[in-house]
Amino acid sequence: MNDFSYLHTNCFEITVELSCDKFPHASELPEEWENNRESLLLYMEQVHRGIKGVVRDADTEEGIANAIIAVDGINHDIRTG
Repeated sequence: MNDFSYLHTNCFEITVELSCDKFPHASELPEEWENNRESLLLYMEQVHRGIKGVVRDADTEEGIANAIIAVDGINHDIRTG
């Protein structure tokens, strides 16, 4: 789903796998959190990087739905909501 969502929608999904154990016991979760807390929090901060904003009509100031945003050097256009 991650690749499909990135290529065909405006959604960027990730999967974070921390170990080979798909269903760790509840007693193991605090240690897993402590082992990965700093990395996960730093990763979450990265959501604020990049370009953000609203695409608006210059005359009416209304938002423009389905406007195509292209960035040089990145072969993946995005459409506004």
